[in-house]
Formats: sequence, C-alpha cells, structure tokens
Amino acid sequence: MDDRANTIAGWVLFAGIVALGGTIVAGEYFKAERPEKMCYPIEGVQEESTGGGEAAEQPAPFYLASAKPELGSEVFKKCTACHNAQKGGPNGTGPNLWGVVGSPIAGRPDGFDYSSALKGKGGTWDFDALNKFIANPKGAVPGTAMGFAGIPKDSERADVIAYLNSLSDSPKPLPTAAK
Repeated sequence: MDDRANTIAGWVLFAGIVALGGTIVAGEYFKAERPEKMCYPIEGVQEESTGGGEAAEQPAPFYLASAKPELGSEVFKKCTACHNAQKGGPNGTGPNLWGVVGSPIAGRPDGFDYSSALKGKGGTWDFDALNKFIANPKGAVPGTAMGFAGIPKDSERADVIAYLNSLSDSPKPLPTAAK
C-alpha cells in the first residue's frame, strides 16, 4: 500500500472510532429509566389483573393435560448429564429418576445422599412439586445442591413431568382436562 491508501484507511478507522464513541456518549447522556410497564394506557380499556401484564401462572395439571411424554424425553436430555432414568440404574451426580413421580422427596430407597435442604423439604414428588422444582430448583428448595437453573417454559416442564411419570412400573394418571 502506498501512503495515500494508508491515509485513507486511517481516516476511515478514525471515523469509525468517533462514531462508536459518539454512540456510547449519546447513549449514556440520553439514557432513560425503563418504565415499570412497557405500554401506553388506552382510555376506556380496563387492564386484566394478571400480575402486571404477565400471563397468570397456571397449576401443573393445566399443562399436563396436553403434555407429550415423547417430547419430554427430548427435553430430558438436558438432565442426563446428572440423572439416570433407567430402572435399577445407578445414581449419577443426581439421583436415578426412575419412579420419581409420587415418591417421597429425598426419601427414596436409592442410596443417594440428598442435600439437607431437600431432606428438610418433606412431602412427595407430586405433579405440582415437580413442576415448581423443575422450574427453579434453587427457588423451590433454597440450599439445594442441584446446580441446574431450571426449565422456564411451562409446556416443556409438563412434557418432562409426563415423561418422568411414564418411567415407572405404575405411572400416575395424568389430568385429562385443564382445570
């Protein structure tokens, strides 16, 4: 390259740096706080009270009525890094999940060393308990050793629960209609 090409390339680079810097400075200067509600109120239209514009949280049976275990087996692949689901299979980093639906929380005879938080939870792994735990393990059982962030999508959680329910000698009946 000759001196003219270097000069042109330098000015183009300089212009890009100035544009980038100007964008950053303008963004900071004109920064506005995010409004609590991302909408414009319309006169005469009454807002439904569903928790600030979000869809109302439905209980697990609502989603289980249309759950597909075959889709749940695909979503369950996220869990196989820590969990085994084969009948009589070994525990992994997490417990074997064969027959987990309807079993006592942290009281299964699988020889797994459950965290004290999970041992203190009590109850059984019914559809609602599994739904809440799979959605946000650390939120449902603070102090749990499970490091998984959870499955946020309701339909995917329902599919996984239906799949886990099918992994049993005596699966529980799934809801047939949304409540």
